[in-house]
Amino acid sequence: MNTVIAFILMFGLLVFIHEWGHLIFAKRAGMLAREFAIGFGPKVFAFTRNETVYTIRLLPIGGYVRVAGFDPEIIELKPGHHVGLEFSESGKVNKIIVNHKSKHPHARIIEIEEADLDHALQIKGYEVGDEEEKLIFEVDPKAFFVMDEQETQIAPYDRQFASKTVGQRAMQLFAGPMMNFILAIVIFIIIGLVQGTQVEEARMGEIIADSPAAEAGMQNGDEVVQLEGEPISTWEEFTTIIRERPSEELDVTVLRDGEEVTLTIIPKEVEGVEGQESFGQIGVYPAYEKSILGTVTYGFSKTYETTKLILTNLGMLISGQLSLDALSGPVGIYDATDQIVQTGFTNFLLWTAMLSINLGIVNLVPLPALDGGRLLFVGIEAVRGKPIAPEKEGLFHFVGFALLMLLMIIVTWNDIQRLFL
Repeated sequence: MNTVIAFILMFGLLVFIHEWGHLIFAKRAGMLAREFAIGFGPKVFAFTRNETVYTIRLLPIGGYVRVAGFDPEIIELKPGHHVGLEFSESGKVNKIIVNHKSKHPHARIIEIEEADLDHALQIKGYEVGDEEEKLIFEVDPKAFFVMDEQETQIAPYDRQFASKTVGQRAMQLFAGPMMNFILAIVIFIIIGLVQGTQVEEARMGEIIADSPAAEAGMQNGDEVVQLEGEPISTWEEFTTIIRERPSEELDVTVLRDGEEVTLTIIPKEVEGVEGQESFGQIGVYPAYEKSILGTVTYGFSKTYETTKLILTNLGMLISGQLSLDALSGPVGIYDATDQIVQTGFTNFLLWTAMLSINLGIVNLVPLPALDGGRLLFVGIEAVRGKPIAPEKEGLFHFVGFALLMLLMIIVTWNDIQRLFL
């Protein structure tokens, strides 16, 4: 149950922060954000506030912000259609009844000759039964379509995604991944405030029981000053040599209570993930100290280091050095979360920060249906001076989304197999 709660909270936070970034910058640019959704599939919970429907959906595989103009409008008024019109006190149309007009006895039934809800905000036509007098109705920019008794706000062109500047559109798309990086920085700062930040020198913190370090006699607070006769000044220098020399007997000189002590240690050989070599490990954690400046610096530096590591692995995946088996979907992430939750809350926070960075990076990859794919089209428009035809872009994203869903199925199947093999 702890794992289920932790996974739901973690997933909800990562998706919420990402989509919240999209939502905030959409609203700042004046775009109509129709829906803010956590999950996909059938609605579990929904409420409306400030023009936006906020929903929680059944399948925990992501989320989205549906901005007007991203996709073709669901409802299109064509000549010959019969619609019901309801009016506000100002005399403008505030509801357009598409069907079930009998449920709206006060609506005025009109046969449409022409409708422009993008620019002119007018409906022209004739009252049913009186085709002699042509009528022109002004439409409120916040009017609603009513179809199957569900209201959907119209989107004049100035509220649509395409009407905004290249900079506004690019920022709206980039805001989601950006918020994931900001979340990671905040989490790392919180971790730093709770446990302190790693000292720069190679000073030992916790020594894992029955590890090579414990067997060699290493103690908490020991500071490594020499390794195989070579001077050591930083933790990174120390761990780099340890990782490069598994199963080798190493002489380590540590400073303990002001005196130098020489120990002999043999790093345990640990198998690397597919495509990577094995490495040495001795079972120690670095020492930590608490400082405000160090904590803030730690938040940014840890985010940078994690980003660099994920980008390296992504490059290996693209180049074929890593196979698809190295990827994990929701099932694999849940299984890893189950293992990490058992190791403590701090590790769970670290895991959440890493997943947040991973989500930000993956969404910036220029693939169809992802933020990076949409940013690619905005960038092409900025270079060529005009947008690519919406039909072509829509087809690109549709095909790409189908392929991404196929990849998700393959990754999920691999995750399930790993659980039972």
